[in-house]
Formats: sequence, C-alpha cells, structure tokens
Amino acid sequence: MSLLEIEDLAVHFDTDDGVVKAVDGVSFSVDAGETLGIVGESGCGKSVANMTILGLTRAPNAKISGRISFDGRDLLHVDPEELRSVRGNDIAMIFQDPLTSLHPFYKVGKQIVESIHAHHAEISHDDARRRAVEMLELVGIPDAQSRINSYPHEFSGGMRQRAMIALALANDPKLLIADEPTTALDVTIQAQILRLIERLQSELGMAVILITHDLGVVADISDEIRVMYAGRIVEAGTLDQIFYDPQHPYTWGLLGSITRVDLPRASRLAQITGQPPSLIQAPQGCHFRPRCPHEFAKCSDVPGLDQRCDDPGHLDRCWLDPAKKSTLRVVEGGEIGLEPAA
Repeated sequence: MSLLEIEDLAVHFDTDDGVVKAVDGVSFSVDAGETLGIVGESGCGKSVANMTILGLTRAPNAKISGRISFDGRDLLHVDPEELRSVRGNDIAMIFQDPLTSLHPFYKVGKQIVESIHAHHAEISHDDARRRAVEMLELVGIPDAQSRINSYPHEFSGGMRQRAMIALALANDPKLLIADEPTTALDVTIQAQILRLIERLQSELGMAVILITHDLGVVADISDEIRVMYAGRIVEAGTLDQIFYDPQHPYTWGLLGSITRVDLPRASRLAQITGQPPSLIQAPQGCHFRPRCPHEFAKCSDVPGLDQRCDDPGHLDRCWLDPAKKSTLRVVEGGEIGLEPAA
C-alpha cells in the first residue's frame, strides 16, 4: 500500500459568482521515498489539492469529497485535533513564499522550537533548541548557532527558503509537500534548493510531492509526474514517459515553453495561446479544448484519464489517436512543442 493515496478528490468553493471547481476528480498516490512532481499553470488546482491533504481548505463554503488515505488513515474524515497531530509532524509543507510563511515578529529558531514542542511536549527547551540548530546546519545555513537568533527579514531569499525546509523537517515527516519551493529565487539558488531537497530525501527516506509550474524544475528530481489543467489531471506517467513520449497537447505546450540554453536562440519564446479557463464556467468536455489547435468534434465529451498508448502506466486525457499524436506534436532540435493552428 502507498504511503499516500488520493482517490477522486473534489474541492469546490461556493462564491457569490458561482461554484469554483478548484479540484475536480483528482487521483494519485505516493510511495515512501518517492518523489512525485505535480505540474501545471497557476490556478490549475495543484496547490489546493495538496493543501486539502493537510485540511487547510476546510471552510464553511468548501465542499470536499473523495478519499485521502495517509498511512492507513482517511484524512478527510478525521477530527481537527487528530489532523493537527499529523500536520507538521507526519506531513510537512514548504509554502511558496517563505517571507510570508515565517512569522516576522519571531526569531527563526523560536519558530522551529515551537514546531517541535507542538508535537513533542516532553522535549526540553534546550534539547529543542539544539535540534533547531542541527536542522539549520543540515540545510546548509552557515553559523547556525548564531543565525538561530535572527529574524526572517535578516535572511536572504535563499536562506529563508532553507529555514522553511528546516522548519518543515524538524519533526522527521514521512511526507514533504514542497509548493513552488524555488519561486522568486535566481537560477543558481533554485538549483541549490532542489539539490538540497533531493539530498535530504535520500538521507531521511521521506516521500516528496513537488508542486511547480515549470517542467524544467522536475526534470531530474521526480520519479513520477502528474500534469494538471483546470482542476483535472490530464496526463500521468513516469519522468521518461512524460518527457520523451508526452501524449496530451497541454503537456506538449508546457515542454515547448521550457527555455533551452543548448539550442540556438528562437526568434521568440514559445507559448500556449489563450488563457486558462474559469473554474466557475469551465468549457464543456475537454477543458483544454478552447486553447488546443487539434480540437475536433469528440473533444466536446469529457475524456477519461486512461491508458491510450502502448506504454503501461502512461495515462492521458485526450481523444486523439496515439498514432496521430506522434505526427501532430512538434519535435524540433530535440524539443517537443505544441504546433500552432494552421
């Protein structure tokens, strides 16, 4: 049995304008020690789906259904007290912006100590403080004994992200959810943060869910990838399946949007035309249909997430015949992209 199993998860929010179907029937699983990459444009529902695992979307206007099984427990039906015992202890999360995630009035060390005491009240203050120093050292913050007394604003962006990782790992979680952990960081620091997560996962044996809009970020760190669009998973497979034989036009567009430094500079950056749809009034059938140059009559029906190609475990949500897909997608200079409409 997988460490985490999510089955047919739906998260809808009642608003004055209508019902926002932020997550619409999403299923995936993560094994212990595995890295799952969830990729998609902003607003596709990837963060909402993972925040729901921790109960952070529970609200009077939220309607949540499906199943979230973690280590044998259904987290959708546990009471808030039991969920608090899981959150930050068995499952930890790195949020997108460490400056707003860390409390500006409290020193970094105090926040890590507080997290430890929240789940392990029997640990003394001195032992918790020593643990905080160890975690800061583990994530590569120099002079951790001194920097434990610093405030978040006294850290650089990369160091704040490292402090967030130290905070998340303080209680040895079984699952780490990293939500856009490299946002607003320069490319050098991005690489350092990704290598850090990869090293810590190897050392601690935890599972990782990496949420990002950039397929390049997950290129050499993920074992499995789920591509999300407008609240649904539109393609699922291993890293090699997604990168070398993508089956959904939206995935082609994402791959084509990756900037390549090993190829001649293009006249302009590739893009997917149009905008993501409203999750209040989503398009009929395939949600990607209005932006897809290969739309045809069948696309007005909702495609299931099924295995359509010969590769076992490679699923997609597109009505196009697999043989036709291989002729429609653009493969140029080693890049796969979405061919524009004729």
